[in-house]
Amino acid sequence: MGEVVNLRRARKDRDRRAQEAEAAANRAAFGRTKTERTLSEAEAKLTRERLEAHRLETPDDGESGPSEA
Repeated sequence: MGEVVNLRRARKDRDRRAQEAEAAANRAAFGRTKTERTLSEAEAKLTRERLEAHRLETPDDGESGPSEA
């Protein structure tokens, strides 16, 4: 036979673990200094600009894909 489990306690433990995981995610997302946020935004902008600079064609008037004329 298996172990007897108190379902109420198991539910509370599961909810507690979920709350702890959410709190850790929030600390990672919102617990940064202004300098860290500014730095990550600048890095993201630089990455986007580098990606755009390497495009072979620029999208014109909503066209998708290369033209086959």
